[in-house]
Amino acid sequence: MRVLFWGTPEFSLPALRALAGEGHDVVGVVTQPDRPAGRGQQLAMSPVKQAASADDLPILQPERARGDDLVAAIRELDPEISIVVAYGQILPRQILALPQHGSLNIHASLLPELRGAAPVHWAIIRGLEVTGVTIMQMEEELDAGPILHSVAEPIRADESTSELSMRLSEIGAEALVEALAMIEAAGEIPPEPQDASRATYAPKIERETAHLDWSLPAVEIARWIRGLDAVPGAWSTVGGGTVKLFDPRVEVHQGDPGVVLDADPEVGILIAAGHEAVRVREVQPAGKRRMTAGDWARGRGVRTGDRLA
Repeated sequence: MRVLFWGTPEFSLPALRALAGEGHDVVGVVTQPDRPAGRGQQLAMSPVKQAASADDLPILQPERARGDDLVAAIRELDPEISIVVAYGQILPRQILALPQHGSLNIHASLLPELRGAAPVHWAIIRGLEVTGVTIMQMEEELDAGPILHSVAEPIRADESTSELSMRLSEIGAEALVEALAMIEAAGEIPPEPQDASRATYAPKIERETAHLDWSLPAVEIARWIRGLDAVPGAWSTVGGGTVKLFDPRVEVHQGDPGVVLDADPEVGILIAAGHEAVRVREVQPAGKRRMTAGDWARGRGVRTGDRLA
């Protein structure tokens, strides 16, 4: 099948590779424009653009996914179907309807649960035990199109968003290949409308959303830390600066919320929560690399009795 692929981050790559691996003809790739990145703020290609460039695929990078020029470029590529995986913009009806078989999306939740930009983050933050991937037929309304195929996946204990995203990206690629095989065999998959009354939402994570509230129970704080790993990173202030926290464990200790109960270079820092405490084993102080909490303690970045806020 002639496929136009839309995607931007690492999460998109397994699906792009799977399409080529199953013999589909990827006629072009649409990805976000190059953006400044890193300390030098040099223009950087998205992971999908890097992969497409390596395979000499035609690449489109519109600032906005609409307009006559984009429509003309897509028509010239003549795709039979569009596959959208974490592209980063909502596509208008005119663009969605251009290919003969319309446009499909891989969404990292069991729709209608967790519609929106950050379903993996919020699945962990909210303490869900099961999530999954959904292959859906795209409509203009956010993640509301009919479902063609879905695969459930348990969330492992102490799993971070980084780890779960990697696994779901591979599961989503397999589910996409299965869905396309069914379409090729039968001409279509009977779509299942979503039950809008069951919809929940996973909004974009803003910086202030990631600011930890130490009055919460330790089990909830640990979910926030795991759910925001590695981007954007759950953070607190301490000693006049900010620090991102990673790799938490809940321990049965009590103290004033936010106070460092122990700063052990061997096992990390222990911080009191509203109930119990959180042991953090990795950190990233502002302007520095990610490091073990032990290295941070050795470098006098934090001491017993300090307060995180």
